[in-house]
Amino acid sequence: MTKPSPSPDASSRCDATNGNAMTDALFRLLRLKTTPVAMKLFGDVQDMLAVPRIRRPSAIHTADQIVGQAARMGYTIGITADDLVGPQCSAVLGLTPRDDTFNQGEPFVGVWFATPEDAAAHQKAMHCAPHGRYSAMAVSPLNAGRLVDPDIALVYANPAQMILLINGLQWAGYRKLEWGAVGESACSDSWGRALATGEPSLALPCFPERRYGGVADDELLLALKPAQLAQAIDGLERLSANGLRYPIPPYGVQMDVRAGMARSYSPKAG
Repeated sequence: MTKPSPSPDASSRCDATNGNAMTDALFRLLRLKTTPVAMKLFGDVQDMLAVPRIRRPSAIHTADQIVGQAARMGYTIGITADDLVGPQCSAVLGLTPRDDTFNQGEPFVGVWFATPEDAAAHQKAMHCAPHGRYSAMAVSPLNAGRLVDPDIALVYANPAQMILLINGLQWAGYRKLEWGAVGESACSDSWGRALATGEPSLALPCFPERRYGGVADDELLLALKPAQLAQAIDGLERLSANGLRYPIPPYGVQMDVRAGMARSYSPKAG
């Protein structure tokens, strides 16, 4: 019986500093439809403005729209809190504080939540990058290479692609990954949580992300550090070598399962 392929040595592992190579690998292994995005926070606005080919908004946007312009249109675009529609977006990025107005969540009462107490509980549950460190944020296609040492990468994928990406992250150094859902303001579950905790953070994109950010019906969003993404890609390569690949072909609900299971759950490369 053939043994599983060994883990790649250091010379063959994915380079976390090479966004172009990581993007190519993700398109090859998962057939993504949406370009992965790099995100970086800046303490000094001038550092953001110095990013090559940086664009600045000409209108007021949501943070979802800014990320969407990078993912859907290929823009490298930078913002400050003044470019965003309000604190619900800017606080998640650490650009404005979680003050009393934010914490009350008054605009949500009777629209998204039944009572002021529900709205306040929602605001308290959100993950936000720490305030006081940052003045600006920029996003860019991961393969553009314009953001040096980005804080996180954002990967949009359908559920089948996403579970394989997570399986790749768990290939070596396994640990259980757990997430939550605040509901509305789900950007706090993805980039907010990843920026605040440094942990890989999966989110179900919310109504505003889909309405304003262009997120497709079948897309989930994973935010993680570039080094974590490189680890996931290394794992995906090993899974692919073992026959665990995207797209996942349906086996048939009435077929004798033993032949298929023997290939998916035995030490034999596919």
